Amino acid sequence: SLARSLCPRLAAAGIEQRRGDIGDRAAVVDAARGAEAIVHTAAKAGVFGALAEYHRVNVRGTQNVLDACAVHHIPYLVHTSSPSVVFAGADQEGVDESAPYPARFLSPYPLTKAEAERRVLAAGAQDHGLRAVALRPHLIWGPGDPHLLPRVVGLARAGKLRLVGRRDKLVDCVYIDNAADAHLNALDALRAGAAIAGKAYFVTNAEPWPLARVLNGLLAAAGLPAEHRRVPAAAAWCAGALLETAHAVLGRAGEPRMTRFVARQLATAHWYDPRAARDELGYAPKVSMADGMARLRQELAAAP
Repeated sequence: SLARSLCPRLAAAGIEQRRGDIGDRAAVVDAARGAEAIVHTAAKAGVFGALAEYHRVNVRGTQNVLDACAVHHIPYLVHTSSPSVVFAGADQEGVDESAPYPARFLSPYPLTKAEAERRVLAAGAQDHGLRAVALRPHLIWGPGDPHLLPRVVGLARAGKLRLVGRRDKLVDCVYIDNAADAHLNALDALRAGAAIAGKAYFVTNAEPWPLARVLNGLLAAAGLPAEHRRVPAAAAWCAGALLETAHAVLGRAGEPRMTRFVARQLATAHWYDPRAARDELGYAPKVSMADGMARLRQELAAAP
């Protein structure tokens, strides 16, 4: 593995680890020496920040991975993308992989992830010795989650968590073990010669839940009360615009507690047609949403 820090659990499993930055081409090329395949999951996530840094990590970092594949003649690449690359701010209900990239993105993250995905898919479609595929897991969660759970719990404990919109919309998520399985399935399919190179696939639990049920499930796992208070979608959008401006003008660190991108995400439906990943990758989620919530609850209860 190549990451910015070493992981004790990987060391215990006997995995060779390298410390490095995905934006450092030399480090990526060196780490890839001798590899038979690459699973590229590194990215700068988040909903707010400088475009230059998102581009450095997500676009240039992905190009470094593609360069490493070319230098060492590595034949297989599985790239972790995001459904946000096709999010235009409106409901996505049962959409499949034919959905186009939007003309305008609401934050640097989907903008740069879309450019990275384009490069991977173009390289995979050229048939120059690299078979590459992109996966779009939606809202990965579970034990060890560094993004969704801490944000939800943090806002709840501060009394600032709200549901957005007059009614709940359905949302697809994916439990971490299922997301990992999908990556292994994709790698196996590539190595078996399946006609998937140059394609992207949505990866979810294939059981959309109302967003309030997802958020309150996470809160319950953390031992916190459910949230039922709501704010209008327009109010959340305006708050996001104001907070983004304040952060930029005042040079505040971190992310605003609301952004325009988050406001749109919370007020719209996001669920996807699972058939392509099922039929072409052989992917089937093994851990249900309910079972995943139970596992998360147990993990958090056992934490010191």
